[in-house]
Amino acid sequence: MTEIRLVGTAHVSQKSVEEVRSAIEEFQPDIVGVELDRGRFISLTQEVDEPSVTDILKGGNFGRLLVQWVLTYIQQRIGAETGVKPGAEMLVAIEEAEAHQKPVALIDRDIRITLARFWGMMGIWEKIKLLGALIYSLVSVEGQKIDVDEFTNQDVVSAAMEEFRKFSPGGAQALIDERDAYLAHQVLMLGSRYERVLAVVGAGHIRGVQRYLDAPETLPPLPALTAEVKGLPWAKFLGGAVTVLFLLLIVAIAFSGVGFDVLLTALLYWVLINGVLSAAFTLLAGGHPLSAATAFAVSWMTSLNPLLAAGWFAAIVEAKIRKPAAGELRQIVEAETFSEMRTIPLFRVVLVAALANVGSTLGTIAYFIFIFPVLGIDPTVVIVDGFSNMLQMIQGLF
Repeated sequence: MTEIRLVGTAHVSQKSVEEVRSAIEEFQPDIVGVELDRGRFISLTQEVDEPSVTDILKGGNFGRLLVQWVLTYIQQRIGAETGVKPGAEMLVAIEEAEAHQKPVALIDRDIRITLARFWGMMGIWEKIKLLGALIYSLVSVEGQKIDVDEFTNQDVVSAAMEEFRKFSPGGAQALIDERDAYLAHQVLMLGSRYERVLAVVGAGHIRGVQRYLDAPETLPPLPALTAEVKGLPWAKFLGGAVTVLFLLLIVAIAFSGVGFDVLLTALLYWVLINGVLSAAFTLLAGGHPLSAATAFAVSWMTSLNPLLAAGWFAAIVEAKIRKPAAGELRQIVEAETFSEMRTIPLFRVVLVAALANVGSTLGTIAYFIFIFPVLGIDPTVVIVDGFSNMLQMIQGLF
């Protein structure tokens, strides 16, 4: 009969390292499963080639990349406080298994799939709240004393998980629920081949995984846990909607009879509001003035094209100026303070890309909110008169 034992850990806890070592010694498993995927296993055990800045810029998803880096930084800072390297308990599990000549299985879902589903399953408001929480964490983690061993206490863990679920239902589903199911699938597959299975997983997964182990029939199909999230392309829809609204606005003003000077002013403000905010956010990210100038120059155009983004152009210029070098990805991960992280050229380039896009988006929103008060005209009158005059002209042609 198969015997399965789960060991719940905190990823930066010396206590967890000792518990893993003791569990392997006492349980003498036939195989040890660790909550790692191949990519994280390689990064923990080997020196790996880093992607070039060109590859990073081509990949886009700058917001998601910043979230990943900041989460890694926070974990590194907590690890520095406790004197334990993140993932140390997984390394101990691997080393102890090898010392006892036992095989090791990597049982976690590919981190790229998890992050893609995590980001894709969150709504816009969830993403905004997450970014705000991360910014707060960057400040609060500095110098704060944290009892990491409390994160293996199941009551504490359950409370934390519930809070996260309220904060981000979509994120919790991808980061916790789906991985509970994926880990349970992998453990059960190991159990079909080995009599004694020890699985080392984060404490936050213990109850979820155990629930599935007790009732395997409730497990969702494995392919459903690794499929690409195919939601509606909201960014493209919104970009297209902005283009249509802007063109309709310009047509309405042009045919309303309020005058060419009003039309010209409306176009000028489109350029200025988009450009100024995109440039301002580029400078806020620590971008070079030339990068800010680039953001200013292209923002009016990229806001009308859902396939383009001001941040891409600003980041290309920033990369030419800052010249990120090999090894900077590791420097970002190992930075001791956020200020130090911001001095690293690669981080600065990605931050510029993300914030320039934020500025451009805010500029577009601000334009539609304030353009009519700025022009001093009644939008209802302009829109009704504009389209009425345009229809009359069309009817006259036919």
